Amino acid sequence: MAKTAFTWLWFHGNFAETEITMENVVKETDISAVLAENGRRNLALKADYDPVTGTGCHGPRTERMVRGVRYLVPAVMAQREPQSTFDDAGRFRKARLRYDFEYWCVMCVKIRDKVTGRDIPFVLNRAQRRLLAVMENQRTAGEPVRVILLKARQWGGSTLVQMYMAWIQMMLHKNWNSLICGHLRDTSSAIKGIYSRLLRNYPAEFTDNGKQMSFKGFEGSKNVSEITGRGCVVLMGSAQMQESVRGFDISMAHLTEVAFWPETERHNPEDVVRSVCGAIPMKQDSVVVYESTANGMGNFFHTEWLRSRAGESDKTAVFVPWHEIEIYRRKVADAKTLWDEMDDYERDLWFKQGCTLEMINWYHHKRREYQSHSQMMAEFPSNDIEAFNTTGRMVFDIGRLTEFAKTCREPAEVGDIAADYKSLTNIRWVPAKNGLMQMWRKPEASNVRHRWVVTVDVGGRSESSDFSVISVIDRGECLGDKAEVVAQWRGHIDHDLLAWKAAQTARFYSNALLVVESNTLECEMTEGDSSEFVLAVLARKYHHIYHRPQSGRPGFQTNRETKQAAISTLIEYVRDGLYVERDREAVNEMSWYEVKQNGGYGAKRGKHDDILMTRAIGLTVVRELNEARLRAHLQGLRIENLIC
Repeated sequence: MAKTAFTWLWFHGNFAETEITMENVVKETDISAVLAENGRRNLALKADYDPVTGTGCHGPRTERMVRGVRYLVPAVMAQREPQSTFDDAGRFRKARLRYDFEYWCVMCVKIRDKVTGRDIPFVLNRAQRRLLAVMENQRTAGEPVRVILLKARQWGGSTLVQMYMAWIQMMLHKNWNSLICGHLRDTSSAIKGIYSRLLRNYPAEFTDNGKQMSFKGFEGSKNVSEITGRGCVVLMGSAQMQESVRGFDISMAHLTEVAFWPETERHNPEDVVRSVCGAIPMKQDSVVVYESTANGMGNFFHTEWLRSRAGESDKTAVFVPWHEIEIYRRKVADAKTLWDEMDDYERDLWFKQGCTLEMINWYHHKRREYQSHSQMMAEFPSNDIEAFNTTGRMVFDIGRLTEFAKTCREPAEVGDIAADYKSLTNIRWVPAKNGLMQMWRKPEASNVRHRWVVTVDVGGRSESSDFSVISVIDRGECLGDKAEVVAQWRGHIDHDLLAWKAAQTARFYSNALLVVESNTLECEMTEGDSSEFVLAVLARKYHHIYHRPQSGRPGFQTNRETKQAAISTLIEYVRDGLYVERDREAVNEMSWYEVKQNGGYGAKRGKHDDILMTRAIGLTVVRELNEARLRAHLQGLRIENLIC
């Protein structure tokens, strides 16, 4: 029988790869090899973990004997504490709380059990231990703790963050203030409730003065509480009332459900973060954590997540998939039946994600509760792409955009195209470090008419308005290749000068077809601008300008019908990889482009879509030109006589 090799990827803290050879494991009539592998995976999940003895706990550990009992304590504790600490069991326990967060949790913290409703000792689950490892690696290296956490549901990420901050306040520092800030005040209050339960159940024997700790009011403020005996205050704020926490010396901030923070004229997430976190010191034991479930793309949280994943942020990105959460398991009664019923996605969970059959069986049955698989993925994502892509009302698939963005790169040259004032003479390329035009490829000799298409989206004149964008697309397809973005100008400029700059760019690119989105210019003319219509003037000077087929007027008019068609074209080109994008910002704009409540399209509030529209309109015209070329070829017409 033929042998088939597979690489199993097992998510256990970090990915580990083990290549094994099995006898045709995909063959549906042979389940024995699958069961054997499943047994190995389940065994790997049963690694010993005991926060009291220190077995399986985070960080370097050193063995110490205390009254005849073996403990694995943090190596730093073994180095710093004298032998007398380990000779006395009571002294050992109290000293260890300062070094060992996991030990502190099980000894001092009570949480509410979701099944019984009773208060039970806080023993970290697998997902919580992975998040702790990220934070402790930063802290013990002498760095500030900075994390952005994308959550799946029901594993206690918020609880872990809050207890970690409480440990720092209660064990490591006095007068070390913290902030809890949610999208609503009720969200902050719910998290503070976790802290209140901690204080109610905290063992008095482990406090500094042997007395029970509690929250007390701070100078009559409802939003500020002080921990008795520690001098630490806990502030509660919300994304809508960040002013209430100004003026406090804050060393830690837990910003929760950040993806749901509102973006309004008066408040936006960037301002809130700047207001509450700007003064937090960049030093050891300071903490800033953004955490949230996903809420679509293009918002502040999604943008910050992408920055962290790209290594452009001070925060470490942490995502916990559903299958790393212990409660999402279901016993398998008939492995052969389950294997036969698994679809391609569920088989990927086995082959690529390293899930056990028990995990897949839970997922397989849970999916039946949802009308579509995308709804299931929104609630229980397997990766960060699913988490963002299946929430909100996004137009473009983020998984496809991630792949699509791989062709983006820095421009070969930066500068501008210059010419004599309002003319098409003396056109030249002028390199400039701070130029507004990016060029990935200069024009080259070609016998194809209108090989290049120059598209213009008209923005505003002021710095606070939308950008104007000029994009240059090499049709590519007419030469048997993909269309490709080869140059782009983006900035603010008077509209008559923009029109001339676009024409100069088109001339530079071998008399390219110039396509100007005309709505803004026509609106200005209608509202009483005494000057002649800008495009009408330009069309007399530059003859290769796009005219609308029905009216014969210059420019591409965007209305509900033409915009729908243009966006549909762009969706297809992105989905099927029919054009090559070079500008990362164009992909960013696609990531926050959404379907509005009225069924129309647009960028999320506070975001731009000017680059995207030049691609949508430009590629629509590219398709028209290529189809016209094909018709001409089939009819035996001369290409150079085509009217665009």
